Amino acid sequence: MSGKPSGNEPAIVVGKTYDLVLWLLPKAEKFPHSYRFSLGDRVVSYGLDLLLILVAAAYTVDKGTLLEQASQKVNGLRYLLRLAKDLRLLSMDGYGFALERLDEIGRMVGGWRRATAVKRL
Repeated sequence: MSGKPSGNEPAIVVGKTYDLVLWLLPKAEKFPHSYRFSLGDRVVSYGLDLLLILVAAAYTVDKGTLLEQASQKVNGLRYLLRLAKDLRLLSMDGYGFALERLDEIGRMVGGWRRATAVKRL
C-alpha cells in the first residue's frame, strides 16, 4: 500500500472486514458449548464492532477517534483468535487465514489513520 490512500480505501477495508466477519461467524458457531458463549461471543462481538466502527468512520468527518477504536478492536481480535487457536477451537490453517486478513485490515486502518492525521495538520 502506498503512503497515500486512494479515495476508495475506506470501502476496501470495510469490504475486507465484512468478509472476515462473514468467515468468523460460522466458525464461532462451531465452538464447543463451553466456549461458544464466552470466547465465541467475544470473537463475534469484536468482529462486528470492528465492522461497524469502520462503516461509521467511512461516513464521518472526524475519523480519528473511530479509527483509534478500530485499531484497538483489531488488536483485541488478534488475541482472541490466538486464544481460540491455542484452545484448538480454530485449526492452524483457520488461524493463519484469519490472521493474514486481520493483519491486512490492521495495516489499512493504520494507513487510514495516518492519512487523516496528516489532513488535520
